[in-house]
Amino acid sequence: MSENAKPRVCFVRLAIAACLAAAACAGQTPDASATPQNQPEISTREEKATFTSHVNLVMVPVVVRDKQGRVVEGLTKESFRLFDKGKLQEIERFAVERPGALASNPPTPESAPAGGEAAPPAPDRAALAGMPRRFVGYLFDDVHLEAGDLLRVRQAAERHMYGDLKPTDRAAIFTTSGQGTVDFTDDLGQLRDGLARLMPRPLARSGFQECPDISLYQADLMVNRNDPQAIAAATAEVMLCLNDGLHVDARPIAMTEAQRVLGAGQHETQVTLATLKDTVRRMAAMPGERLLVLVSPGFYNPFDRQSDANDSIEHALRANVIINVLNARGLYTTNVDASRRVLNAEAERIKQDILRQSETLQEGLLGGIAAGTGGFYFHNNNDLAEGFRRTASAPELYYVLGFQPQNLKLDGSFHELKVAIESKAGYAIEARRGYYAPTRLEDAATTARREIEDALFSREEMNDLPVQLHTQFFKGAGDTATVTVLAHVDLAGVKFRKADGRNLNNITVASALFDHNGKLVTGLVKHLDLRLRDDSLQYRLAQGVTVRMALEAKPGSYLVRLVVRELEGQMMSAINLTVDIP
Repeated sequence: MSENAKPRVCFVRLAIAACLAAAACAGQTPDASATPQNQPEISTREEKATFTSHVNLVMVPVVVRDKQGRVVEGLTKESFRLFDKGKLQEIERFAVERPGALASNPPTPESAPAGGEAAPPAPDRAALAGMPRRFVGYLFDDVHLEAGDLLRVRQAAERHMYGDLKPTDRAAIFTTSGQGTVDFTDDLGQLRDGLARLMPRPLARSGFQECPDISLYQADLMVNRNDPQAIAAATAEVMLCLNDGLHVDARPIAMTEAQRVLGAGQHETQVTLATLKDTVRRMAAMPGERLLVLVSPGFYNPFDRQSDANDSIEHALRANVIINVLNARGLYTTNVDASRRVLNAEAERIKQDILRQSETLQEGLLGGIAAGTGGFYFHNNNDLAEGFRRTASAPELYYVLGFQPQNLKLDGSFHELKVAIESKAGYAIEARRGYYAPTRLEDAATTARREIEDALFSREEMNDLPVQLHTQFFKGAGDTATVTVLAHVDLAGVKFRKADGRNLNNITVASALFDHNGKLVTGLVKHLDLRLRDDSLQYRLAQGVTVRMALEAKPGSYLVRLVVRELEGQMMSAINLTVDIP
């Protein structure tokens, strides 16, 4: 994507979110001076389309496998037990997710009225199926990857992309350094060129062995935990580096170097986790199955930055992004690298113990990121091509458990989660390991905006409300056309709230166009405030309401996504349709 195109996509998304934020006023009187009897029965507000929110339910994705590693189907809500800090929780929401499933047939476009240019015949199922359905983002940790690992990763990734990606897949390349990215595309040549540009890009490290040779974890032990062995090892190396250990107090020099290493390493870790979160946000705007593959050799996350990793998991859960992780080191050992010089034998022995501890913590971090979103962690294996194949695939099925924490303190503390299955010995459970308590809770209006946003940037079709979708397009004098989206909503099964002699409800209609590669082109949101008298209510229950929205687009093939949500009963429908503008 060009630099000019990126701000436009962000603006369109923010516009949709801002428009949905206006839905928080649903059910309130637009004109405070008007009496209930003088208010219009139906008022509409149309705005350019932003989205953000937080759901108070804690969602826990769970993958269950048998002894052969196969995903277990057929489990129910009653099969699971969920514990928060050891306390059994009530599972309030339960869902079975089959990534990539697409429901129901697309509706039929409506003919244009006299004087307009009619849309082409209704697309068949093949036309809709030809639109992108799966979006795979590859986030390469070039900040921490070394040249040897990166070469093997690049070769395996190219073989995987040319052999495993399907015509309806769209892939993108992201990097933790932010350099050399390739936006979502089906052009394998662009992806190959993006892979060729990958190289190690440390932000605050030299990439060469230094003297003293202090790792980030060792620096953390020295500075934050005053570990005597870690300090002794570094001090011994300083004495060797200076070649004057009898006349110089080496400890202050070692501590100063450790502080420098810690600051540089913390910066790289913070950038890596922030990029992971930003990449999840980018993927949340893609209309379909979302899968992120994090390719990293692992990195240490100092204790005071643990919440950053959880923030990425929270964003991924809210955006329905599964994060799979591929450990780029493959099969590894903690033996001394032959290319590295041993500065002091005793110091090296201590450092090997520190290295083993660090590796365990790094494994836990990468595994936790994957498990937290129901993803898969591929590690300790040199077959990186197989690793890409497996991490670029979502689990065939996973369960989502949602619960409302009881007496939750808004203190930001960590809550350890445990999921168990009754009487099912031998099953392996991959589930979210915990969450951090929020510092504040958000209201129902914010939750409603999140539900609409999630539905608009999905491909799943929902039919709580009977909705018919029709499209027309009219070509203007220039190279743009107006796509008219007509949504007819059947109100027969909709609940109304009675107040001041009126029957009240609010209907939010969101529509958007996505291009051939799944990028958001434009979108609109319209709010219908219904304040119907009894006689008008009966008419509307029989006739429904029709909402018209006009979207501007250039010639091309587009996915039309429509989401309709009513406030009182919280029912929602979502429909897909394609439109081709010659």
